[in-house]
Amino acid sequence: MKKLLNTLYVTTEGAVLRKDGENAVVLVENQERARVPFHMLTSIVLFGPISVTPGMIGAAAAAGMTIVLLERSGRFHARIEGPVSGNVLLRGAQYAASDDPTEIVRSLLLGKVANQRSVLMRGLRDHGETVPEAAQAALGAAVERLARILRRVELAGGDVDTLRGAEGEAAALYFSVFGHLVRHEDPAFRWSGRSRRPPLDPLNALLSFFYTLLTHDCRSAAEAVGLDPAVGFLHRDRPGRPSLALDLMEELRPIFADRLALSMINRRQLSPGDFERREGGAVTLTDEARKRVLAAWQERKREERLHPFLGEKAPLGLVPYLQAQMLSRHLRGDLDVYPPWFWK
Repeated sequence: MKKLLNTLYVTTEGAVLRKDGENAVVLVENQERARVPFHMLTSIVLFGPISVTPGMIGAAAAAGMTIVLLERSGRFHARIEGPVSGNVLLRGAQYAASDDPTEIVRSLLLGKVANQRSVLMRGLRDHGETVPEAAQAALGAAVERLARILRRVELAGGDVDTLRGAEGEAAALYFSVFGHLVRHEDPAFRWSGRSRRPPLDPLNALLSFFYTLLTHDCRSAAEAVGLDPAVGFLHRDRPGRPSLALDLMEELRPIFADRLALSMINRRQLSPGDFERREGGAVTLTDEARKRVLAAWQERKREERLHPFLGEKAPLGLVPYLQAQMLSRHLRGDLDVYPPWFWK
């Protein structure tokens, strides 16, 4: 099994990232704050105004590392990488499959909707006694409706747009009851529905931040196995959009992102003061809160879960790579279908 390599996150404004021998070094006000050997890194993610020396850029490209530049909010800005080798035969199969993506889309949606349903079921099971009766009823009804949508996805014919419609229905249903899983009493965390570009409240800001991190991991996974991250199946191709990374993210985000966001808020690991409102109404994490959130993200990625297809435990951080490998095996003809990742 492939060793899980690390991502270095640099969040301090004004920091400088430079090369020292075979190490990536982070300096803040000329003081060394971090030193990580190249062989331990697959990518470096920079938040906000952070400088990178030319020597570091060249060393990262030579070592196969990617440097990702994000805005302070976590929104993608740019990506620096060396030559992408890619397997020409695998990518040819990927491009052909994108013309008739029905079965891959079906598998992706079976994983996504099942995992959304599992999030709601786990919330009812673990904390149902503290949830008001009306909320219990709404959650229970949503669980049943998601089960029916799953059956529709499984039995649907070859119309991809029908599958996309079912995905949209499931997402609307899931987020309509998502707020019942929030146990923090502060009105700042009251859920009024999904908002993005920009997120308009703390919980949406946290979700969007986690989705950005997960998209980065899924893009890295796609590239690691030789797939083209820009050519997807569920998400239509658009210039500059990593459609395949977004596809891979869909089945993972209920568990990787949604549950972690709920956990941090319900456990009081974040407070309303950890968020700030910017011009235009966008809500973002403060610099200090972002560091804690990134630490929680890295910790979650170290947790092990049983991979339902492989039958063995793997760190959650390795799952995007495993799923990208499963997809590449399917495209090569080694697997009849793409096996989605179900949370157990």
